[in-house]
Amino acid sequence: MNTKQTLMAALFAVTSVTGAQAQCLTDAQAADMVASYIAKTPATNPENLSDADGACTRSKVNALLAQRLGKVVGYKAGLTNPAVQKRFNTDKPVWGKLYEGMVLPSGATVDAAFGARPLYEADMLVRVKSAAINHAKTPMDVLDAVDQIIPFIELPDLMVQAPPKLNGAGVTAINVGARLGVAGAPIAVPVYRAERFAMLKALADMNVSLADAAGTRLGGGKGSDILDHPLNAVVWLASALKQEGLAMQPGDLISLGSFSPLLPPKAGLAVTATYDGLPGAVPVRVTFK
Repeated sequence: MNTKQTLMAALFAVTSVTGAQAQCLTDAQAADMVASYIAKTPATNPENLSDADGACTRSKVNALLAQRLGKVVGYKAGLTNPAVQKRFNTDKPVWGKLYEGMVLPSGATVDAAFGARPLYEADMLVRVKSAAINHAKTPMDVLDAVDQIIPFIELPDLMVQAPPKLNGAGVTAINVGARLGVAGAPIAVPVYRAERFAMLKALADMNVSLADAAGTRLGGGKGSDILDHPLNAVVWLASALKQEGLAMQPGDLISLGSFSPLLPPKAGLAVTATYDGLPGAVPVRVTFK
């Protein structure tokens, strides 16, 4: 059985569920997309998808990725920054799944061609402590349900032949480009409530920046650039997952979205993300070869 046939067989179990809910990419098209993802070659653009089509396609793609990548270790909220939404002609966030092996330690060296359409961006992770996070309505609810804040440079892969043609539904269909990321030293969430309020304010007010080895600024933004507060990305995600019968679990890592433009890597480039104004935040670094 060849790779495409194997991927097609893995889809059989989910076809009756997803196919009944929405029109989306066919099983063969989804299998081709995942085969391209594994091979790191540009896939055919998913076009003219509604939001339901995008979600249906993501379900098929995720079923196939699970066959190849294994355990889900968390989720990523994408298009949470209005500037990034504008780039993809949408006005709302999207989400995808993170799999085992996607999160690397700070200081990692990564091939500049780590995907078909590789990019990097300043991001942040939180680690889920309690299933109460699935009922979060405010940033404080989120902070009460996580135990770590983690500096993060995400390394997404837009993976299609013509990324500028992707809209929000198309980004959903490709699992929001989840490929890799580099995580820094975690910051423990404070025990006392007054300290948590201080952390909430710091997360909104922090200045996040990317710089090269010479200190030249490559991009960045404020914490509040993500939905007015970065933890609002988790509030949104909790609601979005609930609509599809899913929930975050203790230990899950949640990527909040981009504080910076999405930039292309090049061999020899070393990138550092700093989080000025966030106490305890150590810069996170990746080098491209």
